[in-house]
Amino acid sequence: MASSLNDPIVSRVLGALHSNADAVDPPLTSQVGERSDDEMAHVLDHAYMAIAPDVGRFLYSLVRAARTGTVVEFGTSLGISTIYCAAAVRDRGEGSVITTELNPSKVRNARENFREAGLLDHVELREGDALKTLRDVSSGVTVLFLDGWKKLYLPMLQMLEPALEPGAIVIADDLDLFPQLLQPYLAYVRNPANGYVSVTVPLGDSMELSVRA
Repeated sequence: MASSLNDPIVSRVLGALHSNADAVDPPLTSQVGERSDDEMAHVLDHAYMAIAPDVGRFLYSLVRAARTGTVVEFGTSLGISTIYCAAAVRDRGEGSVITTELNPSKVRNARENFREAGLLDHVELREGDALKTLRDVSSGVTVLFLDGWKKLYLPMLQMLEPALEPGAIVIADDLDLFPQLLQPYLAYVRNPANGYVSVTVPLGDSMELSVRA
């Protein structure tokens, strides 16, 4: 079966988004440093916070190979990673992507990107605080991608744990960018007592891949 990543429309949209992110993100992320939460949020509101193309293909492969069910994404931004997930959902012929974003401007732009890529029908985009917008997800999650506010990775995972199917895949991004902020999350998923088998994947800014045992 062909991959939607080779679809000219999807490829064109992703190519344009990656190109824009390469131009916009580096000078913005270099400003993060030791800023306060509010200052970081203001800076990152203007960033794409995009995954790299090889990370996108990795994410596509994981979703395509995962058990049938729902993909949940925390942190839509402009929708680049969502497009990779939605392409995989379309290609496997089952499921949907639920994604959530706090920034209203990014929500509008992401929705237009999904529409332009021809994948809007496979995405449920929710606007607002993810601890509220994802609260009603109660079952059937086979892939969870954490790529939003780093301090919320652990609360987000713990809130969604009852919804995770056995063998569910949990991917947490940006380990290299925010090592201190992600220490509590990593300590949790790397502790076998919490029910995960976890490994670091050295792609992009490094990711933690955890499987619900």
